[in-house]
Amino acid sequence: MRTAVVILNWNTRDYLRRFLPALLRSVAGQAEVVVADSASTDGSMEMLAAEFPSVRRIPLDSNYGFTGGYNRALARLDNEYFVLINSDIEVGEGWLAPLVDWMDSHPDCGACGPKLHSWYEKDRFEYAGAAGGYLDRYGYPFCRGRVLGRVCTDTGQYDTPRDVVWVSGACLMTRSTLWREMGGLDDRFFAHMEEIDYCWRLQLAGQRVTVVPQSVVYHLGGGTLPQKSPWKLQLNYRNNLLLLDNNLAATIGVRAARRRIFLRKLLDGASALVYLLTGKFSYFGAVLKAHREYRRLRRRGRPAGPAAGSFPEALRRYDRICLLPAALLRGNRIFDYLDRYENIH
Repeated sequence: MRTAVVILNWNTRDYLRRFLPALLRSVAGQAEVVVADSASTDGSMEMLAAEFPSVRRIPLDSNYGFTGGYNRALARLDNEYFVLINSDIEVGEGWLAPLVDWMDSHPDCGACGPKLHSWYEKDRFEYAGAAGGYLDRYGYPFCRGRVLGRVCTDTGQYDTPRDVVWVSGACLMTRSTLWREMGGLDDRFFAHMEEIDYCWRLQLAGQRVTVVPQSVVYHLGGGTLPQKSPWKLQLNYRNNLLLLDNNLAATIGVRAARRRIFLRKLLDGASALVYLLTGKFSYFGAVLKAHREYRRLRRRGRPAGPAAGSFPEALRRYDRICLLPAALLRGNRIFDYLDRYENIH
């Protein structure tokens, strides 16, 4: 098969049992389905062997996170296209073909993804990726259809394919040749924002990243790590800084990148202070731990990369916006504001 649809599983046996039948029906004759298992203890692999014998199983000897797990699993595959897909995704008929067709007809596209809708409210976008993601000036990720904690209804407003900064790792297609050239995902991230880093690196290498809205999948969300988990918060703060450290100097130049990362750290400090003053002590501690881990993990002495101003248009589009005050001032009107801004730029 040209395409491998790969689920990285860690103790989500019940999701596999619920969502695999539709996935297998939808890709029959088009792709092989692979489950890589991160040393689950819930009987996932035994259930797969008994109930889904056609699914290829790749057992891993430990939980290496989203990054390490996929890096190890995909190293064993030789398909032309890889689709990374979560175990808590429900698919319908015809979701895969638009992605394959797009990649076949756009050789300069390194990665693409579908629209993500909520499994609970089928006509609403889902937090993890909605209709494709961007970054604001200070590296805060947001999506067409999702800004901070707000999501909106899909009324067809994003039904044209669009180059974006990132597509969600909940369902992402990429070329295996590029995956290997880019070195896969950055192992240091473990989980969260690693797909943004991968997509940014693709664009710095001259590739496009596109959301293909003719494909839609439905994401349950929060299956492995609850939304309000302090550890999830810690990963997000830490990895956001690693993301900027990896790519910003090659995007805007070394000096500008240092200034911007310094300002981002100040914004993180302000949010930590808000957590402290509102009694959210575990969140306050998560931000401190995130910054401590960032200092330990960040790479030093890397090449400066291209000169400032050489970065792709999808990255440039929102480089003047600071998302937090814009969202706080506009409330639910933030979607209209960003849509107008996108159309102008």
